[in-house]
Amino acid sequence: MDPALLREREAFKRRAMATPTVEKKAKTESSFTAPKDIKKPRPASAAPKIDASNYKTMSGSSQYRFGVLAKIVKHMRTRHQEGDDHPLTLDEILDETNQLDIGSSVKAWLQGEALRNNPKIEFTPDGRYLFKSVFKIKDGKSLMRLLKQHDLKGLGGVLLDDVQESLPHCDKVLKNRASEIIFITRPNDKKKILFYNDRTANFQVDEDFQKLWRAVTVDAMDDAKIDEYLEKQGIRSMQDHGPKKPLLPKRKKLANKKRQFKKPRDNEHLADVLETYEDNTLTQSNAVQEIKQNN
Repeated sequence: MDPALLREREAFKRRAMATPTVEKKAKTESSFTAPKDIKKPRPASAAPKIDASNYKTMSGSSQYRFGVLAKIVKHMRTRHQEGDDHPLTLDEILDETNQLDIGSSVKAWLQGEALRNNPKIEFTPDGRYLFKSVFKIKDGKSLMRLLKQHDLKGLGGVLLDDVQESLPHCDKVLKNRASEIIFITRPNDKKKILFYNDRTANFQVDEDFQKLWRAVTVDAMDDAKIDEYLEKQGIRSMQDHGPKKPLLPKRKKLANKKRQFKKPRDNEHLADVLETYEDNTLTQSNAVQEIKQNN
């Protein structure tokens, strides 16, 4: 073995022996263990749980306020759909909805702001409340009157949801008036629309015409292509139909004519008199000149 390496090894051992070291002692486990049934204390900042009784007394909670209001509106709608159309006071409403234990601040908020400004609640002059429906209809006759007015004025149909909300015992009325109403499902949102079934507009269409109508597909064609097809087939009767563009009036071009000044036409009825007067004047002037020359 190389003697130089042996000397370096001995020198390294001497340096290692001369360097002081601190020995870490292993932790001794304590023989005492805490009992399992002792619970850790809760932090002071943790909020207490809200039970049902405590939640109802929290008058400052906006979520609680709007929950009370939503329950009232739902109850008033149900009353109206069942045929109960007499107005109620606030205490009667709270009694029917089992909410008599609300705080005074919530009651003041309902009476002074929430119920009066709600679009589904109507406030009567005597301080009572009613459900405010979309349409003022009470039975089948008023419903048919509404549909007829929409048909005559060209307003279209009426949503079934609005009729169900406004008309008491709606299902029974619609069943009895099924022959006078046309139900159509709107394709974009699948809602049903009610139309008046005007029987005077019913007519029989020939089956051959129905087959031709169903055989023609114009979904992928615009108005220009339809006009072109009709022109090729020699049909020109469709030109006067459809929306027309407003035509602007054409301005008339002023002709470049020279202005001719017309002579005044005054005293045309005295033309003969003026000619006689001129002749007499010339005759007299000639006679006077002859007399002067003779003298």
